Amino acid sequence: MPRTKRNPAARATSTRARRPLILVATRKGAWLYHGDAARRVWRVDGPHFHGHIISHLVLDPRDGRTLLAAAKTGHLGPTVFRSTDLGRTWKEAAQPPAFAKAAAGEQGRAVDHTFWLAPAGAAEPDVWYAGTSPQGLFRSEDGGVHWQPFSVVNDDPQYRKWMGTVQDGTPDGPKLHSISVDPRDPKHLYFAMSGGGVHESVDGGRTFAPLVDGLDVVEGFDRNEVAFHDPHCVRLCPSNPDRLYQQNHCGIYRLDRPSREWVRIGKSMPKRIGDIGFPLVLHPRDDDTVWVFPMDGSTVWPRTSPDGIPAAYVTRNGGKTWQRLDAGLPKRQAWWTVKRQAMTADARHPVGLYFATTSGELWASRDEGRKWTCIARHLPEIYAVEAAAPA
Repeated sequence: MPRTKRNPAARATSTRARRPLILVATRKGAWLYHGDAARRVWRVDGPHFHGHIISHLVLDPRDGRTLLAAAKTGHLGPTVFRSTDLGRTWKEAAQPPAFAKAAAGEQGRAVDHTFWLAPAGAAEPDVWYAGTSPQGLFRSEDGGVHWQPFSVVNDDPQYRKWMGTVQDGTPDGPKLHSISVDPRDPKHLYFAMSGGGVHESVDGGRTFAPLVDGLDVVEGFDRNEVAFHDPHCVRLCPSNPDRLYQQNHCGIYRLDRPSREWVRIGKSMPKRIGDIGFPLVLHPRDDDTVWVFPMDGSTVWPRTSPDGIPAAYVTRNGGKTWQRLDAGLPKRQAWWTVKRQAMTADARHPVGLYFATTSGELWASRDEGRKWTCIARHLPEIYAVEAAAPA
């Protein structure tokens, strides 16, 4: 596939007129933060779904109005809600993601929660994808109202082996995430599983294949066994769909297609910080610029800011060098955890960055991370943050 880049000036102009919207999903509901044109003043709208678990909240970039919320409620269980008026009203999906009923005598699986929501490209205006825990891949063709199991991965014996059991994986359950659609070709798809590796389809989901060459696994395990691979977050470059970045359990990686070999670019991070973390954010117009938020990756895996001194790091040369970005952040005793969906970027100029902590703080930068400001405190544990530009 040819290497392509969007016109930076055109992209900046198209988003500048829209006021920013930050979508915050938490363990006890969802909040919407509406910003002014300068991104200095934020108006809070929420909570929505107060008391319920919201794993992901996404605005459809194709219409700038439709919101989908992945929810786990006390009375409805795991489901998806939809709003076509920016959250003023919500309606539950008529058919939420659910695994096919198991055959007689076989043990079936039940969706614990929908973890990841991803709109398809402009060529498929009503199509959405969803990843669940335990690992499952689902698709909606009517804007999120009805969901069906998608592709072979949910029940294929080899994929089920790679998925492990519900006792394996991350502390809050194994999950399928990082669903990406190539903007040039709706049949070209990626997803990742924790655990279970990164996977690619070039035929619209009829088949998928692992994409794990070059990736490390935890010491003592076989890197040739796909089940042992644990991608934390995989992102497809908006400005260059032939490039992907990955924040992995074992480092930061880059992949340049058509190669299938991931290259570890996190080894150039400061050694005392390391390159372990969860979120990874890409610049909307520059495929060499990436931000990460490192966690303490020592033996017992504290999953907090190294030494209690949080910072984001940026590379502007594809991972050759990294720069610390901590102006405005606490200088001590800030033992933050930032989850894989809890850091994002807007598409304005300069790019705005946003991250949130499990201790309920939402931080923002109007200048690509050079200076940080806290815009919300005392929220419930934050699972995901998305930046959007409503119509």
